[in-house]
Amino acid sequence: MAIADVTVYGAGVFGLSVAWSCAKRGAKVQVIDPNGPGSGSSGGLVGALAPHVPERWNTKKAFQFDSLIMAESYWADVEAVSGLSPGYARSGRLQPIADDRLLDLARARATEAATLWQGKAVWQVRPTSDFPDWAPTSPTDFLIHDTLTARMSPRRAGAALVAAIKAKGGEIVTDGTPQGTEVWATGWRGLIDLSDQLGKPVGNGVKGQSALLDFDARHMPQLFADAVHIIPHADGTVAIGSTSEREFEDPSSCDAALEEVITRARAACPVLADAPVIERWAGVRPRAKSRAPMLGQHPTRNGAFIANGGFKIGFGMAPRVGELMADLVLDGCDEIPEDFRVEASL
Repeated sequence: MAIADVTVYGAGVFGLSVAWSCAKRGAKVQVIDPNGPGSGSSGGLVGALAPHVPERWNTKKAFQFDSLIMAESYWADVEAVSGLSPGYARSGRLQPIADDRLLDLARARATEAATLWQGKAVWQVRPTSDFPDWAPTSPTDFLIHDTLTARMSPRRAGAALVAAIKAKGGEIVTDGTPQGTEVWATGWRGLIDLSDQLGKPVGNGVKGQSALLDFDARHMPQLFADAVHIIPHADGTVAIGSTSEREFEDPSSCDAALEEVITRARAACPVLADAPVIERWAGVRPRAKSRAPMLGQHPTRNGAFIANGGFKIGFGMAPRVGELMADLVLDGCDEIPEDFRVEASL
């Protein structure tokens, strides 16, 4: 490859998305990750692309909405170039409604969504009978059904991004000499390193554990019940996740906390009661101090940029983050929302 215009450190979803957005605009790109693509939390199982509640609208919610809306064309483009499916589908989501107060709130939010979601998706209240054999247990016999939520397979999406970047002449390597403009997308360990460099906390890692069940519900919406995500994937599996652990000793170990999540998922969706577990997974997600992505000029590396802090919504934010960072890195066009700027976590 000719001398790179952009070097991206980190082959998680933020790093790969930035690299892809740069590569498809004609930039020569190299991605460096000593552990290989998707070796961190981007190589997990869950893949829930879920929106924020449609109320008290703010910059973060609007940004995520835009990213979720553009995701369908974004992942279709990646698939067309790479020849690999990311497992994307805007499959929607069901959530149980616990009591009459929350039922009234859900209906009020449906009215808000009609405006905030611009007619591009709906948030509605539906009876559980509309989803026989799949609806989660709901005390009111009603569910929230939104059509904005989507799913994708994290590992397949990562592989598709890698192949698409290569198809545009980019390189993905485990070691290399930095060339051109640098973008640091190094996940939770990068946030820890940056905290050490600055002498103050700017972010940390939050461990999550998840599981994969052998159950084919590929044409059904995903569920969010009892704080558990239940995501049917295109390959005939169902992902269950996840824990959220600020304190941990082993980033990759699975334990009783995951077994509790699986138990809650089976109780919430009884059709999964006998579905065998075919994989358990644990990893650590990068959480910036501001709880929003950390984007923009790198605070300790002159001329370099940072894209980190995807936390639980990294895959949902990635399409818009990639485009926003490509605008900044390649064209000097800075449209990063104030809440996402590096300064918000310093």
